[in-house]
Amino acid sequence: MSIEEDQQTIRCMVAKVGLDGHDRGAHVIARAFRDVGFEVIYSGLHRAPEEIVQAAVQEDVDVLGISILSGAHDALVPKIMDGLEEYDAKADTLVLVGGVIPEEDREGLKEEGVAAIFGPGTSIEETIEFVRENASNR
Repeated sequence: MSIEEDQQTIRCMVAKVGLDGHDRGAHVIARAFRDVGFEVIYSGLHRAPEEIVQAAVQEDVDVLGISILSGAHDALVPKIMDGLEEYDAKADTLVLVGGVIPEEDREGLKEEGVAAIFGPGTSIEETIEFVRENASNR
């Protein structure tokens, strides 16, 4: 058995929260994650924070990638983090945010428990490497 076969598959959820209907980036990331062997669940569009939390907990994901371009990240991401906390899943879930997040909002999201924020121009390889290095530490 090779080292890769011996490693547990990383389970990821790519989630679109709120009224944001721009999902091209989420599809690109989901496809790239699948291509490198991650198991990927896509939430679909217009999901409430509670729906995302329920799905992440039920699917027992290692990684929750939240794609948000609507500007509502300061309102929606904390609701997701609080929901994960309620289910004792916050410490076990690597939470990533992708999208247009202003620099001045990033520290607050990280204080909520977001592990990393990936904005426009981030390479897919950088994102995959971050997941590989950090998902196994949970």
